Amino acid sequence: MDINVERILQSIERGDRECVQTQLDKYNSEHSQCFFFNVEAKERRKLQELEEFRQNKVRSYIPDSDSDSSDESDALILRRRLAAALIWFVQSQTQPVILKTCLSTLRILSRDRQALAPFITDSAILTLARLAGITCLCLPPTEEEEEEEEEKDSGCGSSAPDGCTHKKTDWNPSPSSDGIQCRADSNATDANSNRADANSSRADANSSQADANSSRADSLSTPEVPLAAAAVPKPSPAGRSIDTCRSKPHDMHGHLKEVVIETCYEQRQPNRAGGNHSGMLARGKRDARGEREEEGEECNDNGESWRKEAMKALCNVIYNSQRAQERASALRILTGLSEKIKNDIHSPSPPSGQFYDLRLLFLLTALRPELRQQLLQARGVSLLTAALEQCLEVHWRQAYEVVTDSTAPSISKDTTECAVEILKTLFNITYTARRRIPDEEDEAQYRHLVAMLCHCLLLSCEEEDSAEELKGHTVNLLSVLPLECLDILLSVRLSEGSRESHGINMDSVHTLLLFMERRLDRGHKLKEKLTPVLNLLTESCRAHPETRHYLKQQILPPLKEVVLRPEQGHTLRNKLVRLMTHVDTDLKHCAAELIFVLCKENVSRFVKYTGFGNAAGLLAARGLLGGHGPSPQPQYSSDSDSDTEEYRRVRDRINPVTGRVEEPQPDPMEGMSEEEREAEAISLVSMFSRLARHKIIQPMRVAADGRLAPLCGQMRNNILEEEEGEENEESCAFSHTSWAG
Repeated sequence: MDINVERILQSIERGDRECVQTQLDKYNSEHSQCFFFNVEAKERRKLQELEEFRQNKVRSYIPDSDSDSSDESDALILRRRLAAALIWFVQSQTQPVILKTCLSTLRILSRDRQALAPFITDSAILTLARLAGITCLCLPPTEEEEEEEEEKDSGCGSSAPDGCTHKKTDWNPSPSSDGIQCRADSNATDANSNRADANSSRADANSSQADANSSRADSLSTPEVPLAAAAVPKPSPAGRSIDTCRSKPHDMHGHLKEVVIETCYEQRQPNRAGGNHSGMLARGKRDARGEREEEGEECNDNGESWRKEAMKALCNVIYNSQRAQERASALRILTGLSEKIKNDIHSPSPPSGQFYDLRLLFLLTALRPELRQQLLQARGVSLLTAALEQCLEVHWRQAYEVVTDSTAPSISKDTTECAVEILKTLFNITYTARRRIPDEEDEAQYRHLVAMLCHCLLLSCEEEDSAEELKGHTVNLLSVLPLECLDILLSVRLSEGSRESHGINMDSVHTLLLFMERRLDRGHKLKEKLTPVLNLLTESCRAHPETRHYLKQQILPPLKEVVLRPEQGHTLRNKLVRLMTHVDTDLKHCAAELIFVLCKENVSRFVKYTGFGNAAGLLAARGLLGGHGPSPQPQYSSDSDSDTEEYRRVRDRINPVTGRVEEPQPDPMEGMSEEEREAEAISLVSMFSRLARHKIIQPMRVAADGRLAPLCGQMRNNILEEEEGEENEESCAFSHTSWAG
């Protein structure tokens, strides 16, 4: 591989395009599926770790990727030099075939986090953005400005971000022994931050030179738009390529009455007390979409193929590098990307590479907090809703009603993936919407979006996994939108085969119910997968009586068989009651809250369906152990909850703790005299007092406010009586011993 790279570098210096094309085709074919470049170093490290484990019996941390290790081999240096040379080379290329080949090589090289130094300069980022069809109004710094900043930053010896010691590599064609001169300077992370601020200020000052920049760009440039950006540092996720990463956001979770999803699709952060445990930008995996597109793909005259390659490489760089994220924000990539997506929406036929435009938009909003707010203020919700309409080819019957055709063919996997990226980005910029009271314009905008999400719930997809993913992200987004806008889910007109309750279409609610049950049955990552839909259904039941009444019929039908415990069985009620004793506190409270709301927050009815043992956790948390709440209950619609004949026959024999009929147990004190019973009771109290005195247990009582309170006073009197009794026994024993002596 080293010899091939040297030949490529020499061909680039000579300007031999045919030779470059031939060599890069071989390189791309050899490394198309390569994600760990230094295989030999990987094997050596594995053998070393295995030997250390045999000796020490302790397994050390193993990085997820070879690119996370500090590999300073000759192969890594050659990859950096090749990346720098290709970035310089593509700036002057116009032939689609060789341009696509060069960008494919850059995409492969951008997977390696250790070789990102040539990619994270302003010039490289703007070059990839221009080739991807994104117009940026900021000029890259000149060589004189770069050299001045390098002189200021000289003397800093710590490694640069992204795991590589070379902060920047510039391609300088000059006569040298190897045909390539690679300038690499090491700078500290703080120096990088200072330089980012300086570059941001210079970018603002150079914004007036946008026309000159556009004239240097090729015909891919899009119209100029006003821009605003603020660079806020944020940790970058360490991971593999994003063109091979199908980010699966975790379906989110939250607290009971609050919004389910309290954070956007960000990289995974360490769990904090009371914080969110969401897993967002997961490590990359192979991109099946890219493989499908590459099969039989040929370069076309309109340059769509190499635009996609440039966008893939840019996604990789943004995903893998914090420095690139900061510079992309300062260079206003988001605004140019938004304008490109807007132009694609209004074009007669959307380009085939729209998925990667949407993926880059998702990455920017997930990794840069200030860009979320920027996109939201730039009417990003309307833009993305329009993109979703175009993606799904939606036709409107009324203002907030989509025409649903049950005979329409299932949507393709590619269409589903584009829709998922739009939904994830929409979530990023709206996840705080429920905390604010929307104005008239925002409310109309959100209602329009909810109508689209209702359509997404009812769509059929070619693959089951794609349909599940689409519905999962739809639920996530519905969970953060204002509750007053969710009545659109119930406004769909009835049609043949629709599920209805009191004359209202319940297809969307039933779809959510089936979605929740499927995730319950899978039992995988219950907290991440279930919490959003549980909270969505709970809040919808509170806000819409029709939804609560329908779900009550489906989840809590009138009781007939009470032989088994409420948590035993295969019905939806049994599954939810089992969750009420789950080890995860958030999950069990979400499940209990849903059943409690379905019972109209009536304590006796809640205990009837779940048993007091399962219900005690929620009742204690809400101060309802006394049977009534500290505040008036919410107003719920009236519905019949009469007991069945089977339930009335056995009602008196139901154990309220277990919630089932139990056979009568023999009286343990049968045949005892009153004195024996009193002695047994005193012995029992004495044992409890001893356990409490040694802090093994803490006896509690139900206070006047319905919450648990310790039995301090009563236990103190019992403990004193017990200690006095023990002292008297010891005194009697001592006197008896003395008399006997």
